[in-house]
Amino acid sequence: MSDHVYKHLDLTGSSTTSVEDAIQNAVSRAAKSLRDIRWFEVKEIRGHVDGGKVAHWQVTLRLAFTLEE
Repeated sequence: MSDHVYKHLDLTGSSTTSVEDAIQNAVSRAAKSLRDIRWFEVKEIRGHVDGGKVAHWQVTLRLAFTLEE
């Protein structure tokens, strides 16, 4: 493994299904415009409650990708 330098980006994914889907939505969308995504870290989880039930999940991620040489 060579030495890497990473750029960090914070973004928020959302889903009406689950935390996992919110994460996947954020990573998938970021991958459309970023190359070499390497890892993510969950920074915050929150949700919207409607009628006493969780109606929507939001997950804020710190995403990291390697910088090109």
